Amino acid sequence: MFRSAPNGPLPRLPKLGTSRPRRTGWRRLIPTWRVTLVGSLVCTVLGTGLFALGLVLVKVPDAHAQATAQSNTWLYQDGTLLARTGQTNRQNVGLDKISQDAQHAALAAEDRNFYHEGAVNLKGLTRAAFATATGGSTQGGSTITQQYVKNTYLNQKQTVTRKVKELFIALKVDATETKDEVLSGYLNTSYYGRGAYGIQAAAQAYYGIDAAQLNAAQGAYLAALLNAPSAYDVSTASPTGKQNATNRWNYVLDGMVQENWLSASDRAAITFPEVKEPKSAPGLAGQAGYLVNAATEYLTTHNVLTDAQLAQGGYTVRLTVDPKRQQDLDAAVRAQLTDRLKPDSRPVDAAAQAGAVSLDPKTGAVVALYGGQDATKHWIDNATRQDYQAGSTFKAIALAAALESGAKTQSGRTITPQTVYDGRSNRPVVGGRGTPYAPPNDGNKSYGQITLQQATDWSVNSAFAQLAQDTGLEKVRETAVALGLPADTPGLTAVSSIALGSSTPSVLEMAGVYATLDNGGRQTTPWLVKSLEHEGENVALPAPKTTQAVSEETARTVTSMLQGVVSDPGGTGYRAKELDRPAAGKTGTTDDLKSVWFSGYTPELVTSVALFGQEPGSGKQVSLDGTGGAAGAAGGNFPARIWTAYMAAALDGQPVTDFPEPAGRGRSSAEEPASTPSSTPSGTPSAPASTPAEQPSTPAEPDPSSSTPSATASPTRTPKPTPTQTPTRSPDPTRWPTPTPTPPEPSREPTNGGGASQQAVPTG
Repeated sequence: MFRSAPNGPLPRLPKLGTSRPRRTGWRRLIPTWRVTLVGSLVCTVLGTGLFALGLVLVKVPDAHAQATAQSNTWLYQDGTLLARTGQTNRQNVGLDKISQDAQHAALAAEDRNFYHEGAVNLKGLTRAAFATATGGSTQGGSTITQQYVKNTYLNQKQTVTRKVKELFIALKVDATETKDEVLSGYLNTSYYGRGAYGIQAAAQAYYGIDAAQLNAAQGAYLAALLNAPSAYDVSTASPTGKQNATNRWNYVLDGMVQENWLSASDRAAITFPEVKEPKSAPGLAGQAGYLVNAATEYLTTHNVLTDAQLAQGGYTVRLTVDPKRQQDLDAAVRAQLTDRLKPDSRPVDAAAQAGAVSLDPKTGAVVALYGGQDATKHWIDNATRQDYQAGSTFKAIALAAALESGAKTQSGRTITPQTVYDGRSNRPVVGGRGTPYAPPNDGNKSYGQITLQQATDWSVNSAFAQLAQDTGLEKVRETAVALGLPADTPGLTAVSSIALGSSTPSVLEMAGVYATLDNGGRQTTPWLVKSLEHEGENVALPAPKTTQAVSEETARTVTSMLQGVVSDPGGTGYRAKELDRPAAGKTGTTDDLKSVWFSGYTPELVTSVALFGQEPGSGKQVSLDGTGGAAGAAGGNFPARIWTAYMAAALDGQPVTDFPEPAGRGRSSAEEPASTPSSTPSGTPSAPASTPAEQPSTPAEPDPSSSTPSATASPTRTPKPTPTQTPTRSPDPTRWPTPTPTPPEPSREPTNGGGASQQAVPTG
């Protein structure tokens, strides 16, 4: 039987030879397999063709002029010649003259697959090219062959064109030179710092031996230097740089173990190798080497140039340094310090190392810098090193922090220059946590009840330790950074001793802080390079940036208080009064007298001077006690002498100007700083009988049981200090009128900077 047909029309069948239905919607966007196949073939053919064309067109050029690199010209601010540097220090040696350990260290650091992989790391090259093309940060990833090509045939510019050329030349070099030849070329053309090109020059510069004598530890350090030659030189690097160098050194040695080039037992026995002290190239004697070193550091840390670029030569660098003021500073150090030293008969004199920096407070430009007696004999730059405590020069920062933040005493009264503090030695700080901090004053001298102004003049540690606690330790640290200290300054932490200068900023950085105070609270990071040219073309430099770190009123008030350090006959910086100009400043002396400072300024110029005790040869920090035949050591002695002599010469012929006064703060006609009531214990002096030695900072917190202040002391009048060893002068007006004494107010706390009486600041 036949079934009946279904209702409706039958489906239409496609005719033979007709195409598929046309795709609609989003399917139209998907290429067919035929299009995909054809496109892939075309791209492959074109890519292969372009690659082949590149191999044909890109020739291996002659080695560039690295072997005859140009010198660099360094100029003073006025265009006169300071120095010429850049003669290439290099001696090529064969691979057989380079120890196996040194070869393996370089491979472990830069290219562990060098001997069993190709010349090009396509993944790393693609990543670097993309980052360069899109403006990203510079990327690594090059093989040793690629780095050898860059060192020998190309320049250091990070461009896509250079990367493409590097690829093709590396492939051709890999085809025409053996792996040993490439490795030898790489080790002979790489820059290791200290002006040393090639591993032979580096071995001599850092260890005084030939490359063939390098052991695993030494070879690993030289390989680590390839990453950042200046920053990783442990003789001159910052604490952070030294740590980074050590980390890189460990990375290299661990890589040697992983590649079976060094046994684990030998690795465990290796210690970090001692390196030679750097020596300047000829022509960098005296201060020239320090100035060139400081300018180089400025250019590299601000990412203007790399060490390798600068070492290639052809640059003209004009510094901000004034040649006349540079000579004045050199002469002041020589006359006030060097000529007084007798290292043959007084061994302590051999340890004295001076550093100084002078700035224009309005611009932040460095106008003079003293790094040491001679850069060819003492390469470490005393003006930029960060390993000696700042001492009581830091107290200016504590003052600014308290005044700017409107800090209050423990009893809730706003801190002013006339706030009364307990100046007894070893007096425990009130308001802190844990074991009370009780720093001693210099010579364990007690001062009783004194104003903050007097505590500044006489540099009383116990009062400033309480001031920092009243202000807030973190606030003091934040203010230090705002005024110009780098946030990573060693030791710059919110600890009880912060106001006493337990951190270790450089002389340059402390000069920058005082320049901020001199410039009405406007902070500009010190800068050293005025212009830079390369083969006649200007190279862009970072523009100095200025920010308002603290208010103008705060800066003026701190400046007024620091004038007392100089004008008060009992002030620790009274020697600087010989300048016969309005001047403000602060002395500083650190634990065990290892460093002494004087940082000060006039309205026109800021200068910071420090003297460091460094044992010759070992570099160990030692006491300056007895330097120059003096009793003890103090910032008010040699540093203040140098400061005064230099400032007198540098400002000779310029009109005398005064500092702006704080708003509403007139100057009284009193002849000496105000005396205040005292709670001085019986038999304890309440004011220095002569210019006191500076108060040492005390980073370690002493036993608080040494002294406990009385809560009910009878007020007595502090006798006026009697100046000694100072020239007769017309008395200066005080910055603050004498306060009216009032008895201590009741408090649950011991008598201290918060619980003691406080006088209002009169307006004038």
